[in-house]
Amino acid sequence: MNLRRATRADADALARVHASAFDSPWSAGDILRFAEDPGGFVLAAETETGMTGFILCRVLAGEAEILTLAVRPEHRRRGVARDLVEAAAALAGLTAAAMFLEVADDNPPGLALYAGAGFSRVGRRAGYYARSGAAAVDAIVMRRALNS
Repeated sequence: MNLRRATRADADALARVHASAFDSPWSAGDILRFAEDPGGFVLAAETETGMTGFILCRVLAGEAEILTLAVRPEHRRRGVARDLVEAAAALAGLTAAAMFLEVADDNPPGLALYAGAGFSRVGRRAGYYARSGAAAVDAIVMRRALNS
């Protein structure tokens, strides 16, 4: 697997990965808008078969945030997400003291991934994630110290 900084030319491939991972996917334009905001960056994971995952983050005012992390279903449980989180934390840690994220309370694999990567639960956002045909789900806010 190869990890690299994504470029504008990757936007459509990133959107396809996001669509494979989420019920409410982001478009290529959505991804580009966040990636091109001040402090935004995207790291992509590739194999010989193409784009397998990516992480979209931003760093502002000494804090970093994971905005989204997506891995194609057929590439999950192979360390792709873990490698993306660690690479993003290392890059963000050059200028940020902490990294934050929100993860759905009904996402045990995501919660386990982030806990295993050193994130701690620091809050909850009630009804943060809308669910089609179901009640909204709370977001768990997590934090990881960088370079401590």
